[in-house]
Amino acid sequence: MGIFSTFVCTPKEKTRLRELAKKQAELANSPKNLERVELWKRHNSFKGERPVIHIEVGTFRKEIIDPMMQCTLPFARMVEYNLLQNFVNFELFDDDRVVPPYYMVNYLTEFELFGINVKESILTDENGTELGHKFNHPISDIHDDFDKFMQDSKIAVHKRTTMLHKKALEDIFGDILPVKLTMNSLYAVPTQQVVHFMGMENMLFAMYDYPDEFKKMMDRIAEEYIKYFKFLENNDCLLQNHEFEGLAQGSMCFWDEEPKQGRILTTDVWGFMDSQETVGISPDMFEEFIFPCYEKIGKLFGRLSYGCCEPTSAVWDCIKRFDNLKKISISPWCDEEFMADQLRGKDIIYHRKPSPNFLGVGETLDEDGFREHIEKTLKTAQGCHLEITQRDVYTVNNDLKKVQRYVEIIRESIEKCW
Repeated sequence: MGIFSTFVCTPKEKTRLRELAKKQAELANSPKNLERVELWKRHNSFKGERPVIHIEVGTFRKEIIDPMMQCTLPFARMVEYNLLQNFVNFELFDDDRVVPPYYMVNYLTEFELFGINVKESILTDENGTELGHKFNHPISDIHDDFDKFMQDSKIAVHKRTTMLHKKALEDIFGDILPVKLTMNSLYAVPTQQVVHFMGMENMLFAMYDYPDEFKKMMDRIAEEYIKYFKFLENNDCLLQNHEFEGLAQGSMCFWDEEPKQGRILTTDVWGFMDSQETVGISPDMFEEFIFPCYEKIGKLFGRLSYGCCEPTSAVWDCIKRFDNLKKISISPWCDEEFMADQLRGKDIIYHRKPSPNFLGVGETLDEDGFREHIEKTLKTAQGCHLEITQRDVYTVNNDLKKVQRYVEIIRESIEKCW
């Protein structure tokens, strides 16, 4: 279980982690942060007065977070990164990402679909920097290998290791920053699993060559995901996620309600799904081959956030059937105008992902071009509950001011257009 099997840090690293924990606690309780917490609660409850903004920093962490890191042992380095990630946006970018008043620990769980272990090959440069990866697909033909989809999935929760992890953190900085057992949104991406199993081309041909078997495979995937989520529910591993927890896609789980007492069910929590891998099929094929699986899983959740980079507008006739849909991705490939018309006046958040090219390409920010781009969204989404998350930026050319100016332009445009 990698770094979760040992919780060692040096005295120097402990001092470093305590310093960062103190800073997080101070920022979490600052008036500006507390004000933005309330902003998020109103926003996710469809009562917000303006769009919320988040710059997702993980993809360009090498230029922002990594230079700040001082720890070297694996456990200490992981904790240091998490602490920095908790407040670097607030401190450096001034977007709307808020600082939690505690350090979050999730249950360590396992879910290996059908017990199929997909191995990954990673290519690095001479410095060890990851340049790319590929999956070594264990399924070559859905017909010949169909028996593999009849196997049980590997499902487990490691409660003892989780509690040892929590205790180790409490011993380091629990007197400064509380350590809380919590849970991000439940996460289901069936077609990503299929592509990992057999590759994109095989997946697309399988729908044509073996339609009945493909549908049976998708039914089995739904059964196994449901089994996994119900396993978590029955073992008291589901936790209310209505505050600072991650909602995937650069969003947050805030919900303006009192936490439930007693056992948490899947219907009490946020879930997330996407199907980026099916952009190459028609909406009719999506409805026939893919959506039945997604519908069975998605209806388990109390609140659903749907979509990543795929144009959700193309399959809106399916997605709109989710009664629990509360947030939907509007990617750069989505029909913005169509989705605005569909969401206007509804309690579903228009989760816009601007093109990453403005922030991530070139040394100089094209301010006029980006302002035009973001103002188009602001004008198009009038009457909708708008959220803006900048994702998929892999370099900012080590220019922190570029990111800061990017956020400023969004704020200026909101002031002008919203």
